[in-house]
Amino acid sequence: MIKTKLLIAAALASLMATTGAFAQGKGEVDEAQSRAAPTKKATKSEKAAAKAARKAEGTKQAKVDVPGGTGPESAGVAKVATKEERKTAAANRKANATDAVKKGQTTSGEK
Repeated sequence: MIKTKLLIAAALASLMATTGAFAQGKGEVDEAQSRAAPTKKATKSEKAAAKAARKAEGTKQAKVDVPGGTGPESAGVAKVATKEERKTAAANRKANATDAVKKGQTTSGEK
């Protein structure tokens, strides 16, 4: 009987200890109250100004972070093809794909 009571007491103590640990905060004090609810709502013009500022900063950062280069100058210039060149290229791709399908060289649909 005493062993059962001790076992239950130990289980309750461990249960209380874990719930107390989860209830604790991170231990930091937010002196600036940055997470506090705003005292007044922002107006539409303030929201628009903040959005424009974020957009400008994002655009500036996107131009700096071009993959494979150090800036927008390394992006290169896209080649402009005429409509006839695109039609010819599409016909060639279609013909090559048709030949590959007939020969059984494609893996589309096969897993």
